[in-house]
Amino acid sequence: MADEPHKLQARVLTPEGKVYEGEAFQVSTRTVVGEIGVRARHAPMLARLVPHELRIYEDASDFDSSEGGRRFASAEGWLEVFANKVTVLVGEAISPDDLDTADLKSRIEDAEQRLEEAEEDSAQHSAAEQEKVRAEAFLEIAGG
Repeated sequence: MADEPHKLQARVLTPEGKVYEGEAFQVSTRTVVGEIGVRARHAPMLARLVPHELRIYEDASDFDSSEGGRRFASAEGWLEVFANKVTVLVGEAISPDDLDTADLKSRIEDAEQRLEEAEEDSAQHSAAEQEKVRAEAFLEIAGG
């Protein structure tokens, strides 16, 4: 449990390892049904995440600032809230400063080409569609 009553423990994990671990005032991102902000003592839940910005506000002052909080471009995954802890499990979580807009545009073009070549209900079509959505979301976060 977090040391302060208005904070919770937060972890962001990817297949490559831990991206973030620490106390947070709020964790905000987007689920398949909409935006979510998780604060201390949130009800237990499990939510499926879509590619979007993940923001971790470590203090209330971060939340009050328009540029506050730690930002990540977050891929699809899962968010679990239990016992005053939030765990985010995603395929990728990258700092916006580390995003390469040229690479993201290339990934979108590649995914569009694979979408045209793949059969509508095939696994290849689904994978290309998912890659395109992820790259478009990351490009928007990068400001491209």
